[in-house]
Amino acid sequence: EGIIVIAATNRPDVLDPALLRPGRFDRQVNIPLPDVKGREEILHIHAKKVQMADGVDMSIIARGTPGFSGADLKNLINEAALGGARNNKTELKLADFEWARDKVMMGTERRSMVMSDKEKRNTAYHEAGHALVSALLPNTDPIHKVTIVPRGRSLGLTAFLPKNDSHSYDIDFLNNRITIAMGGRAAEEIIFDEVTTGASNDIQQATDTIRNMICNWGMNKSFGPIVFGSDKQLNVLGRSIGVGREYSEKTATEIDKEMRKTIKFHDEKAKKLLRDNIDVLHKIVDVLMKEETIEGSYILELLGQNKSKVEPVGG
Repeated sequence: EGIIVIAATNRPDVLDPALLRPGRFDRQVNIPLPDVKGREEILHIHAKKVQMADGVDMSIIARGTPGFSGADLKNLINEAALGGARNNKTELKLADFEWARDKVMMGTERRSMVMSDKEKRNTAYHEAGHALVSALLPNTDPIHKVTIVPRGRSLGLTAFLPKNDSHSYDIDFLNNRITIAMGGRAAEEIIFDEVTTGASNDIQQATDTIRNMICNWGMNKSFGPIVFGSDKQLNVLGRSIGVGREYSEKTATEIDKEMRKTIKFHDEKAKKLLRDNIDVLHKIVDVLMKEETIEGSYILELLGQNKSKVEPVGG
């Protein structure tokens, strides 16, 4: 008596139900990943161990690290400290923490990577396409920065900085997200009249979003509020085994047709936005080719929009 047994797992779906019967592990406590406020507090705790410059706003880093665990945030602070030490810095600025965040999320910068001028320019137009489409659309996350410095397996990045953690999204936001995803490929096609493999992940994200809107979220006018779902998965000893879908081949064909129609619509929408603002697109690329990284505020300045819609890159 008086003994309490506590256990933890990140795969409760594969546990034997008998283990969770009353009298055994009969109380389950779900511990989610920290929200934006929790991340900021965790960052402040670990940041006490390093020397920081005045005015470092950890809320910016917290907002830019959705999905990070406490261990991830500790690692971020350690990476920032190591980077500062390598550069003989006596104190860490916001830019050092942003560099560490990018390293943790996307891998180490590959500045030694040799890229042809054509490949570099193609990447610049691709990332500028994402950024410009996002800046032109309402109801989107603020643009944080755009870079063509290779990291990990990525040749460039357009980073966004959500104001808050989002737990649900409306149709307008999701449609805009699809258009933004197609913006990079659209820019390549407009400028070079060809596309590259750099858009593969964008296409995957757009396709997944469209499929969920049609099949799981009831956000398509043609099908209405019906959940078709993807192929069911049965977990057996931690492995997923498909057990088939619950709708006909005719319905599957109609879903495929609607998906093609939707992604074509967003592709054409992205192209129109870019063509209507082609001069701004060229200006963004010119600066990217020289500076390699630009702030989101610069893009909004070119469009004459409010600078306060984005957060500045720390320096």
